Amino acid sequence: MTRQHTRQANLESILKLAPVVPVVVIRELAHAVPLARALVAGGTPAIEVTLRTPAALDAIRAIAAEVEGAQVGAGTVLTPRSLEAAASAGAHFAVSPGVTPALLDAAAYSRVPLLPGAATASEVMALLERGYELQKCFPAAAIGGAALLRSWAGPLPDARFCPTGGITATNARDYLALPNVVCVGGSWLAPQEAVEAGDWKTIESLARTASAMRQQAP
Repeated sequence: MTRQHTRQANLESILKLAPVVPVVVIRELAHAVPLARALVAGGTPAIEVTLRTPAALDAIRAIAAEVEGAQVGAGTVLTPRSLEAAASAGAHFAVSPGVTPALLDAAAYSRVPLLPGAATASEVMALLERGYELQKCFPAAAIGGAALLRSWAGPLPDARFCPTGGITATNARDYLALPNVVCVGGSWLAPQEAVEAGDWKTIESLARTASAMRQQAP
């Protein structure tokens, strides 16, 4: 098994932990650990922390060190430098909205598996050539949603996706019912008002409902 195959297998095991990967924005470091504990308790242990705030890397570091059962990833990874920073912080996986040659070159040597973003059939094909069977479809709803992914399943059978962008508690099941969807990414599990209020019970409840979505998919 090649190094890339091993990384893909590790990433798949993380993505299959639950039907939904919570996509969270952490503005205050103090929120990181209790938020992650609530998501894990609710059954969604793979957590994507977006690198959009000054607290993000420290949040990843704290979750990786203190939250048992959490598989914390870094989202919005745009450059080789941000990929390396995520790895140094202890991230278990990295997610990018798209790709560049430089990012893919860096990912080839990183210990952290990358879930790269794709929005067109050509981008999917290019990533398959580089050994990325697991891809992020982004922004999913804006580029065609479940209908697009369904249409890709025939000509691109080796590609499997974690669609993100416009996924909600209402439409997530439409995506999860597709054979080429491993999981979905969604921000509704950690609404900012609940995070700021420290309402971890609500977040745990939202996670618990999301964790049961696979068997409920039509």
